[in-house]
Amino acid sequence: MSAAGPVGPRRPLRSRRALRGPVLLLSGALLASGCGSGAATDDAAAPAGAAGYPRAVRDCGHDVRVTAPPRRAVSLNQGTTEILLSLGLADRMAGTATWTDPVMKGLEKANSEVPRLADDMPSFETVLDAEPDFVAASFASTLGTGGVATRERFTELGVPAYLSPSDCAGKDNSGDGDGVRSKPLTMDTVYGEVRDLARLFDVEQRGEKLVDDLRARVDRATSGVDASGVTLMYWFANSTSPYLAGCCGAPGVITRAVGAENAMDDTREEWPQVGWETVADRDPDVLVLGDLTRKSQTAETAAKKIEFLESNPVTRNMTAVRKKRYVLLSGQAMNPTIRTVEGVEQVAAALREFGLAK
Repeated sequence: MSAAGPVGPRRPLRSRRALRGPVLLLSGALLASGCGSGAATDDAAAPAGAAGYPRAVRDCGHDVRVTAPPRRAVSLNQGTTEILLSLGLADRMAGTATWTDPVMKGLEKANSEVPRLADDMPSFETVLDAEPDFVAASFASTLGTGGVATRERFTELGVPAYLSPSDCAGKDNSGDGDGVRSKPLTMDTVYGEVRDLARLFDVEQRGEKLVDDLRARVDRATSGVDASGVTLMYWFANSTSPYLAGCCGAPGVITRAVGAENAMDDTREEWPQVGWETVADRDPDVLVLGDLTRKSQTAETAAKKIEFLESNPVTRNMTAVRKKRYVLLSGQAMNPTIRTVEGVEQVAAALREFGLAK
């Protein structure tokens, strides 16, 4: 989700101090040469003037162009961070920011080698102090007005900026919430992001291997699973006015993969806020709960969500609550990221365990 919950519903953005100007004068040599040293490719080190550069990808209506494999990338959201780490690019990252969960399993060591600029959204100055030659973000609320900075602001300083296509393809972010989808998200859009980043960093073989691995995991997780007629509801955060998943974002990908139904599939809002009476009236068979480690909203952890559900007189008699049919997912698994695959695996396994998958 947005910077409000980089994964999860948007919260009011914190006030920002006026940017000092000029904030930082980035070295022309750095931007032109990728720090003037080689960047690792699939097979060997690629010099700054590597064959095939400059190269570009078309991203959210913009051409993102690099003149050499990036050497000091900054990822502004956990989703793009985990893609870059999965592509083996920790040594080419100058910083990460905006986290909601522990890093994906298997990436702990690589992640420890990359400076964390901020747990939440960093300031523009903090990012520029890392001297990036490339910036990536998962959400338009991070790489846009009211976020760290617009991509145009980065481009003015010679820093190419990439936005995850899953937050713009078939999605309108012009309102005050987390956006509205005109088309359901598919994993192909996420796989396209992997390929885009792999191309820009000159590690296409790694990108294809990662996509193949993710596809295989989805196929294994959903083989023989049919949860027709089973209703799911996804609660990201906030016990006062809960953010629930609409039809067509990452939870929609998970729901379709297992053949179930989303109890909130009548809205195309990404994460609408609703009242608890609505939740109780829809009475889903299974509740999928975000288990977050951030501390920006109420009921962030799954334990707090369950405590609320089982004590609140409006919700404690719901079917899923009485039968304790809870599936606990990381925030990243509920976002359009490579960890949405993790969400498919966990929901499919839970439905089997509950006896709800044919």
